[in-house]
Amino acid sequence: MAKKYIEARNKVDREKRYDMEEALDILPQISYAKFDETVELALRLGVDPRHADQMVRGSVALPNGLGKKVRILVFAKGQKEKEAEEAGADYVGAEDLIEKIQKGWTDFDKTISTPDMMGMVSKLGKILGPRGLMPNPKVGTVTFDIGKTVKEIKAGRVEFRVDKAGNLHIPFGKISFGKEKLLENVNTLLEAVNRLKPPSSKGTYVKGIAISATMSPGIKIDPAYVRNLSK
Repeated sequence: MAKKYIEARNKVDREKRYDMEEALDILPQISYAKFDETVELALRLGVDPRHADQMVRGSVALPNGLGKKVRILVFAKGQKEKEAEEAGADYVGAEDLIEKIQKGWTDFDKTISTPDMMGMVSKLGKILGPRGLMPNPKVGTVTFDIGKTVKEIKAGRVEFRVDKAGNLHIPFGKISFGKEKLLENVNTLLEAVNRLKPPSSKGTYVKGIAISATMSPGIKIDPAYVRNLSK
């Protein structure tokens, strides 16, 4: 194990459940990478994703963005194609893009589609699906409101979906943002996850929570912090 990682881990009490603000104070002290690390939130939820009514999935616009360039591809025609280009989409098209992707091109980070294009876009399910790139109405990426959606994603809208074990892993900024901006982002994110609690989920909803930077050890947060946000 790397010496710097061990030194960083020794600065975190692994038995303690920290307050979020305290954890964000510690995070820069245990960040030792030579690049601007992404900060991530990990949540363990009291849901069973095998049941469709307990699937936690959504998206939220972070007030301070994610601090990275997002390459957006839009499937659209006519006026909506023009709207996407004016909003700053990186790639816009229809059959031409579908054919290019079928040949193996996936040099983009997010996809959006107008509803009328989904019949053709569905052909790409086996390519885009496993990469998490398939447009989906549940997270707002199948929409006629193309301009607004492109701008939101460019500004730092994040999508999230619970995995088979009931966990969420969501980026919410960069170390360079500083405590206040990261706190605003993570609180916005936690409030969004809270709002999506399935009615059929019984007992404790947020069972575990931690934050970490790309190369740092995790810092465990007191789950009560999340519950207090919704009060």
